[in-house]
Amino acid sequence: MRRPTIPDLAEAAGVSVATINRVLSGAANVRQATRERVQMAAEQIGFYGLGSIQARVAAARPHLRFGVLLLQPHRPFYKNVARGLEQAAATATGADVELRIEFLEDLSPHNVASRALALAQDCHAICVTTAVHPVVTEALEQVQAKGIPVFALISQISVTGQMSYVGLDNWKVGRTSAWAFANICKAPGKIGILMGNPRYRNQEMNETGFRSYFRESAPDFVLLEPLSTFESAAVAQEMTEKLLADHSDLAGLYISGGGISGALTALRASGRAGSMVVVGYDLMDVTRAALLDGAMTLVISHPLERLAREAIDGMVRACAHPGSNQTSIVPFDIYTRENI
Repeated sequence: MRRPTIPDLAEAAGVSVATINRVLSGAANVRQATRERVQMAAEQIGFYGLGSIQARVAAARPHLRFGVLLLQPHRPFYKNVARGLEQAAATATGADVELRIEFLEDLSPHNVASRALALAQDCHAICVTTAVHPVVTEALEQVQAKGIPVFALISQISVTGQMSYVGLDNWKVGRTSAWAFANICKAPGKIGILMGNPRYRNQEMNETGFRSYFRESAPDFVLLEPLSTFESAAVAQEMTEKLLADHSDLAGLYISGGGISGALTALRASGRAGSMVVVGYDLMDVTRAALLDGAMTLVISHPLERLAREAIDGMVRACAHPGSNQTSIVPFDIYTRENI
């Protein structure tokens, strides 16, 4: 079989022979997207100079350092998020990405603000999961003022779009959760609500969507006032025990925030697991087990692989196009015992 030539590669890549020669020589006046298209074509036709092209493409890729602030390191969900981000960074196509991930044990606004400012000193972009607070917002605005893109991950920070957001449409999440209760409960009844912290804008929007659905479509249900778990399993267990003790006729429990393992512990200990509809968030070991044994009815989950890819690719694009908004709303997954 005839060995592919430079004209063959040019035809396969849809570029001129002169462009192929510039890619092979490492000329600076070639767009990175064009280099990558030539590399892909070389791989497809078995071009003899593939190694040289790969080296030129790699050398021309920008080297970027991204900082990420996530919540407490003991929480399985955020460990899963970190793994997804690391994998997305390792396979990023638009740049060579170095990732620095910090888990925040101390969630006080001043600590979050100081860690974000420190991380931004050595990073090209930062990505944070945080509650909304004036101290935090001011710090992140300072970072942006220096030309460093700031991304909100999972929970929005700015509703007016000044900071890019990667996550779910949380209003829809809340309404979908409400739909589940309205259609699975055998009869209207009381619904207990556990929130982590209303300063997390995703949780605030979840509750807003949740209540709006019942107000419009299922007004016979009684929504109890939300109880805050402050993202703690121990507090969630205590709050769930209180709900079960105060409301023997509870028809459902909506767990919209951290501490879900504590809530499930209380449910199982009460002997009422499986007797009511329970909806919560994110598929992980504890929620998978709860779906299997009937303690939970439905789980709404972040698609972590896609979430991480959108975050990393968005930060790469933001560095290439300063001032651009790279918000990405990803679709959520729904799990029951029958599809995990």
